[in-house]
Amino acid sequence: MIKNAENIIVGISIGDLNGIGSEVVLKTFEDARMLELCTPVIFANVKILSFVKKTFNSNSILHGIDRLDQLALGKINVLNVWREPIDLNFGVNNDIVGKHAIKSFVAATKALKEGLIDVLVTAPINKYNIQSEDFKFPGHTDYLNQELDGNALMLMVQDNLRVGLLTDHIPVNEVAKHLTESLIIQKIETVKKALIQDFSINKPKIAVLGLNPHAGDGGVIGKEDEEIIKPTIKKIFEKGTLVFGPFAADGFFGNNQYEKYDAVIAVYHDQGLIPFKTLSFGKGVNYTAGLSKIRTSPDHGTAYEIAGKNMADFNSFKEAVYLALDIYSSRNRYNEISVNPMKIREKQEEKNNR
Repeated sequence: MIKNAENIIVGISIGDLNGIGSEVVLKTFEDARMLELCTPVIFANVKILSFVKKTFNSNSILHGIDRLDQLALGKINVLNVWREPIDLNFGVNNDIVGKHAIKSFVAATKALKEGLIDVLVTAPINKYNIQSEDFKFPGHTDYLNQELDGNALMLMVQDNLRVGLLTDHIPVNEVAKHLTESLIIQKIETVKKALIQDFSINKPKIAVLGLNPHAGDGGVIGKEDEEIIKPTIKKIFEKGTLVFGPFAADGFFGNNQYEKYDAVIAVYHDQGLIPFKTLSFGKGVNYTAGLSKIRTSPDHGTAYEIAGKNMADFNSFKEAVYLALDIYSSRNRYNEISVNPMKIREKQEEKNNR
């Protein structure tokens, strides 16, 4: 059943409370129109968020709850994940704050798994202060990949610009040895499935960038493009997937070649994220494709240098909420049509009769 807008429950993990996460969350939902699109529930503590609210003179009205069955539709709900007070010092790296960021995230992920929230939007964490005996993951994505079915893939999104990664948080000097045919096939198939079910693109076109300068220049500058990436792309293309490349990365974005494709897959982190963040103008979203549930986040970090100064731009977080809602609707439509293929024919006939 497809829900009415305000009945869509958006879970929000609060991230590092000494960063800008709580500020951008509150600023996003100060606009009452957001509460017509969904019902947010922030996994944190209502007293702490009330303190943050006063710090930024926010007019958001917070509704504290102790259980998700107390959630009020059309209000900014704050689920009390912990009760103990925390001393906040904006801009300061603090292990205690990091532990509470993970409490928020783990509780929100559990609720997502159990279907108590519909989508998850994560505020930024500090990858150093979250580490503990109970949480030994480099970030959100690896934990979600463990807890949710599928193969997680970072897909950066801003309107029609979508950039995915073959490898993500690994050192540059280790990228080449991670490139295998099976990895490339898995990532391309994950992106293709996401474009179809989550973005409603029936026959997506995907571009893959080369690893080496000039995509290896025919093997003159490195062998990986000719020996691994190119033959794998050919094999996938011959099976019906519209995938092209490898393209020389240096000119691909500069000459707007990316506009011809529904998604671009970069080989390593900075190859994809530097042009993406340059083009997205602070409105980019990090979407974790390939999972059974929906998770988005803003494309920035904790930004300690401006935390507590009421300077944070909330547009990326707001776009993360919008994208989560769009994907939720798109995936529901896809699932509905998949269960009942006759609906495809009915919709096509309806379109033809207009």
